[in-house]
Amino acid sequence: MKFNFPQECYYDRANHLWVKLTAPAQALAGIDALGLEALGDLAYLALPEIGAQVTRAKAMGTLEAAKMTGELIAPISGTVVARNERVLRDPSLVNRDNYGDGWLVAISASDWTAESADLVYGDQVAAWAEQEIERYRSQGWIND
Repeated sequence: MKFNFPQECYYDRANHLWVKLTAPAQALAGIDALGLEALGDLAYLALPEIGAQVTRAKAMGTLEAAKMTGELIAPISGTVVARNERVLRDPSLVNRDNYGDGWLVAISASDWTAESADLVYGDQVAAWAEQEIERYRSQGWIND
């Protein structure tokens, strides 16, 4: 099984969310391919309201999926400037197009320079992804 990790995205090492800059210090966020594989099909999402403040590594919403129910953890801190109403109506859109139409929220970052340094990006992505795939396999979280 091949997992897609687009190099233009930044990845939260701990929570398998991606962040993609759309303007200076403004980014879309969503769930990466490995995180989705471990979750299974999404059945329900709760996302923060527009204008809500989110803090990196803190809960910003919840999800229910085939394999687990849990919190969505903010990959960066800032203000939610948009949320994807389409995925709230149809969470399976995240499974079908997680890096495109299945994005979750847009965040105006409050400390992009410092926080992006803690995310995996560019030429670090391939090695990190391989380590995470192996870790997920060894834990029995994915089968491929």
